[in-house]
Amino acid sequence: MTSMSQVYSAAESALTCDDASFRAIADILRRETGINLPADNSSLVVSRLIKQLRRLKLSTFAEYVRWIEQSAHQDDRAIMISSLTTNTTHFYREGYHFDFFVRDTLPKLKKMAGQGTRIRLWSAGCSSGEEVYSLAATLLHHWPEVALADVRILATDISADALNTAKEASYPREKLESVPEDVRALMLRDADPADAMVTMPDAVRALVSVRYLNFIEPWPTRGPFQAILCRNVAIYMDDAVQEHIFTGLVDQLAPQGVLFIGHSERLPPKLAEKMTLVDRTTFRRT
Repeated sequence: MTSMSQVYSAAESALTCDDASFRAIADILRRETGINLPADNSSLVVSRLIKQLRRLKLSTFAEYVRWIEQSAHQDDRAIMISSLTTNTTHFYREGYHFDFFVRDTLPKLKKMAGQGTRIRLWSAGCSSGEEVYSLAATLLHHWPEVALADVRILATDISADALNTAKEASYPREKLESVPEDVRALMLRDADPADAMVTMPDAVRALVSVRYLNFIEPWPTRGPFQAILCRNVAIYMDDAVQEHIFTGLVDQLAPQGVLFIGHSERLPPKLAEKMTLVDRTTFRRT
């Protein structure tokens, strides 16, 4: 006897997103987030949204588009955007940025904090939190007294699902394998060796504030920031939106503040006079 799950599985495997529906979904995503969805990403749309069609009991993407375009279904449109904007991330990604932070930025932050300066760092486009907790644990490991200073790390993203994971701060233990041993030991210090899931220690979580932010909406941020990580975020935007994002980030930087961007990203030429390349995809505000 064929089970209902087998029926769903067979139907889903045959489901495709027609061109008109793909264009409509891409238009909504670009209009509300600034993100460009390449024309060859139809399979991604299907894989990311198939659960939503099933939940809403819709048979085609044309029906789904008609549904999310209705003003009464704004919540479902928000779920669609969250589903399409959750990107791959991992702990200690592009580790050379953390090496530079420890080597160059951290000693300056300690000195500034000792003089009473408020220290603010920002993980802009934090996804599910691996980046910001990599930064927080690195900071705590190399500055054990950090809780005595006025230091906070802001973590923002557009995806509600990603932000929920970041707030929970619990991850499969194997995800921590890319973290340097000494920092990983700090992340694991409150975990039972038998636990498959690891929750970041309270001292690490206490440094972090997780908030929603859409780069094409007004930014509810309070700078200046001494360091900003915005990596592999703007790469999905067109040139005008990238310029808007990077210009806004640079404006939020403190003098001599550092901006870390993704390895495939480039700052717009108009920022050349404000920013100096000091390491791989690492810029200092002049």
